[in-house]
Amino acid sequence: MAVIELQSVLKDYVTEAGALHVLKGIDLQIAAGDFVAVMGPSGSGKSTLMNILGCLDVPTAGEYQLAGQSVGSLNDAALAGLRNRTLGFVFQGFNLMTRSTLEDNVALPLVYAGVGRRERQQRAREMLVKVGLDGYAKSLPNRISGGQQQRVAIARALINRPAVVLADEPTGNLDSQTSSEIMKLFEQLNREEGVTLVLVTHESDIAAWAKRLVQLRDGVVQYDGPIPADFRRHG
Repeated sequence: MAVIELQSVLKDYVTEAGALHVLKGIDLQIAAGDFVAVMGPSGSGKSTLMNILGCLDVPTAGEYQLAGQSVGSLNDAALAGLRNRTLGFVFQGFNLMTRSTLEDNVALPLVYAGVGRRERQQRAREMLVKVGLDGYAKSLPNRISGGQQQRVAIARALINRPAVVLADEPTGNLDSQTSSEIMKLFEQLNREEGVTLVLVTHESDIAAWAKRLVQLRDGVVQYDGPIPADFRRHG
């Protein structure tokens, strides 16, 4: 079953110089349990595509269905609800609250979901164990490494049990060894727990951890298929 389905998706922006055509008819299906790397040069449309997938923007034309719901038919409140229920986000910057404990950082989406404090704490601690940070619940972000901070961000993305995790350059601020550790965690979550992952990267050794590659160029899908044999993952 496709958890993400795009049909003939166009995205235009109005500029002083006229209309800017960023996405020019994207067809894409991502099944539950898939692990997809999205690549493309600057200006290829990958950031715009990720914003649409993340319900942070809407297509100019075409159809986007997320977990069986047509995104274009939703108002802002319904769109926000679908995003909070269905999607988890991991960014290049870890976006942690510096004065809050790791436990509270991970539990934040549950606050918006109306979950009680005791359950929030329990689920947050379980997620920290899952990402290899057992015993760190009361630590602050500035007391742990960058790689550990990204693990916290991954735990936060997973706390609502989303249908899809969208990761935008999640290893961009990390050294190669730490990047490999984060990608091993993503691979484990995908393989053992069936987490659906869509990862944007500009590095072939990071994309090599995925099951499938989607390459964009000039707003169209140039390639959609297995990871090329010449992609070699680090670590």
